[in-house]
Amino acid sequence: MRPILDDRLRAPEKRNPTMVPLKRRRVVSSCDSSTSDVSNTNNNRIKFQQQVLFLLERKMGSSRRAFLTRLGRSKGFRIEERFSESVTHVISENNSGDEVWAWLNSAQEEGGHHGQPPAPPAVRLLDISWYTESMHEGRPVEIQDRHTLQEPQQNAEELPLFSVPSYACQRSTTLHSHNLLLSDALSVLAQSAELAEDEGRGVAFRRAAAVLNFLPKAISAAEHLRGLPSLGEHSLRVVQEILEDGSSREVESTKQSDQYRAMKALTGIFGVGVKTAHRWFKLGIHTLAQLEDSGQALNHTQQAGVQHYSDLNQPVTKAEADAIGHLVETAVVAVSPGAQVTLIGGFRRGKVTGHDVDFLLTHPEEGKEDGLIFKVVAWLEAQEGRSLDDGKETQKAWRAVRVDLVVSPKSQYAFALLGWTGSKLFERDLRRWAGHERSMSLSSHALFDIKQGKHLRADSEEEIFAHLGLDYIPPSGRNA
Repeated sequence: MRPILDDRLRAPEKRNPTMVPLKRRRVVSSCDSSTSDVSNTNNNRIKFQQQVLFLLERKMGSSRRAFLTRLGRSKGFRIEERFSESVTHVISENNSGDEVWAWLNSAQEEGGHHGQPPAPPAVRLLDISWYTESMHEGRPVEIQDRHTLQEPQQNAEELPLFSVPSYACQRSTTLHSHNLLLSDALSVLAQSAELAEDEGRGVAFRRAAAVLNFLPKAISAAEHLRGLPSLGEHSLRVVQEILEDGSSREVESTKQSDQYRAMKALTGIFGVGVKTAHRWFKLGIHTLAQLEDSGQALNHTQQAGVQHYSDLNQPVTKAEADAIGHLVETAVVAVSPGAQVTLIGGFRRGKVTGHDVDFLLTHPEEGKEDGLIFKVVAWLEAQEGRSLDDGKETQKAWRAVRVDLVVSPKSQYAFALLGWTGSKLFERDLRRWAGHERSMSLSSHALFDIKQGKHLRADSEEEIFAHLGLDYIPPSGRNA
């Protein structure tokens, strides 16, 4: 095996400093003067006095709740910041009726109020769809059955109930999935969206697939998934079709489309991104052979990608990764005694194959990691030169493998280790959680507390999870 080295560092992502952490709202009685927001006490701005709304933050998130609250008030709706006896309508998103009642009961107890919350018809539990339709009409629309959160039917066939946290970083997801057929189908749609440069749609399908992979048992009906986070109507339609017919027409059509197949082939070339592949596709280049015949100018990395296309698109086994690791460790020790090498990426999460091999390099003495990658690459190239000079390579007895070397100072090592272990969706949700729920900015270099205005030190992944207020999830559980 011969490594093709890709030395990379990931730049820190920007975060929105206005995000605030999610908090459980205190339940107060109707006589509490702090119940209503100031803007709601101005009767001149409230058009609809009969409906007193409360937006449940559970699964909705604090940022979205704040936005929807402002929107509703701008249209003349009365919206309470806290649940109280005056509330007539509770609006929730991705919650069932029993989940909302359970929340209200627990909130009653936490607020020091005992007994049951108001019972229907004193308060209506409504899906977010009623609220959004009302916003569109600029008035409270008529409540229909589809808007009402139904209580579970007694004596009916019980549906399996799943508790799925909204963020992937709150869930321990192993490599074993009970719903791989379903999640693989959604992953095809996600990849198709990504190859079309529709990142938002791609992330939506990735999140839906991740939820399916987290579930503790196989799904037999799409109805069992109603109310789970990240599973929208499109994903549910695909799931239902597969459960009923064994496959999805949309997924199969996507896999057979010329553009999907061409973009997969072209982006499979080392050094070729989506934009370049899309430009080539519009020029009529759909295959590797067509690219080689086209006379397109290729940079050094792309030339290596074309030359070693077959090798680089062959899965790397764990045994091969270990062998490459031994080679990298030998090089690192030779050029910088005391430096450390850690296998990261999918293999650290327990995968048995991968498309590349990733290593994190550091040195216990801060500063001694400077220039380490260049020294390692130079040492490896020198060894290759000696091998050729000695005539040991009269024929090809190796294959090319992509190797990513990431270097980090010891002070940033824990953040780099966490950031480069993956999976991609797990890391994305870690950063989203930090920004949306903790008012922090997380990258592969640091964790910054926006409220305190300072960086938080961490010497281990466990400390980073603790800073974020999350239960620690080991690498084997980060396969979202």
